[in-house]
Amino acid sequence: MTSAIEARLSALNITLPDAPMPAANYVPFVRTGNQLFVSGQIAAGPDGLITGKLGADLGVEEGAAAARRCGLALLAQARAALGDLDKVKRVVKLVGFVNSTADFTDQPKVVNGCSDLMVEVFGDAGRHARSAVSAASLPMGVSVEIEAIFEVE
Repeated sequence: MTSAIEARLSALNITLPDAPMPAANYVPFVRTGNQLFVSGQIAAGPDGLITGKLGADLGVEEGAAAARRCGLALLAQARAALGDLDKVKRVVKLVGFVNSTADFTDQPKVVNGCSDLMVEVFGDAGRHARSAVSAASLPMGVSVEIEAIFEVE
């Protein structure tokens, strides 16, 4: 039997990647009580890491696409943690880091790529609190990294 969220992903023509393995000494997620904390997921596509600095190498649309890829990885981690995305009651908070130049000010537009995905997938339960901040650099030169907190059953 297909879960409601899996059916929604299929209807949206969204395929989640495999949950990425940690790149250092940390775990990809921690569940405590009714909250699931997912470690920062970096921008990666089918061809590898999405690198570059917003405001120099990448534009807002490219950054938003990279943020969406972070969101797909967040959902993949949540599914790995819970076994079923129907157990997500709400997206509580996203924290987005954007590798950008000192004068780049559209971090919120970049992180919208992930925020919009959460609303597409979960509807009103995908609306969340959020931070979108600039970073002078990110691991392995990626353009975006986003972490999440989910309320779960």
